[in-house]
Amino acid sequence: MPPKPKFTREEIVAAALALVSERGPEALTSRELGARLGSSARPIFTVFKNMEEVQQEVHRAAMDRFEQYAEKANHYTPAFKQFGMQMILFAIEEPKLFQLLFMSENETARSFEDLFQELGGSARWCIGVIQRDYGFTEQEAMVLFRQLWIFTYGVSTISATRACQFTEEELMELLGQEFIAMTMFLKSGGLKLPIVHPVPREEN
Repeated sequence: MPPKPKFTREEIVAAALALVSERGPEALTSRELGARLGSSARPIFTVFKNMEEVQQEVHRAAMDRFEQYAEKANHYTPAFKQFGMQMILFAIEEPKLFQLLFMSENETARSFEDLFQELGGSARWCIGVIQRDYGFTEQEAMVLFRQLWIFTYGVSTISATRACQFTEEELMELLGQEFIAMTMFLKSGGLKLPIVHPVPREEN
């Protein structure tokens, strides 16, 4: 009969998430996690096969926490703009978890569509909100989401790494300016405009 686990799966994941939140993804080792639990590393492996499985669960738990931030946008108008604000607040208040979710190096480059799928329910919610509140088509909503997400990601990364500090008023102004610019572009039929590629200048 296998030994009864000393800790539940939920207790181990909660301890691992707290460890990463405080010290970053690189701190999540079996030894450090065991110490966090006040134990050796052995009880971890009566519940999990290996540390890779623990890391996967921590990633899911971190995404759940991000979703909790994102869901607060439901209570604001305009909701989509507030979603961007919540993403930045997550980066400011949970910089290590932001780095885990959005700043980990990938072995292969992915398309934005692949990233969109990983963002889960919050991204799909944004598309629906944009269509509902601004009357955009799904294609237009995707363009607006992509552009604003990339912009917001940049501001969030600056905030998470403490490269620059913004006040809440400055953040709202930055998001507002980008949001207005993109909505005006779409409403003016920007997607229908021909793409003009620069012509190389001939050498004299």
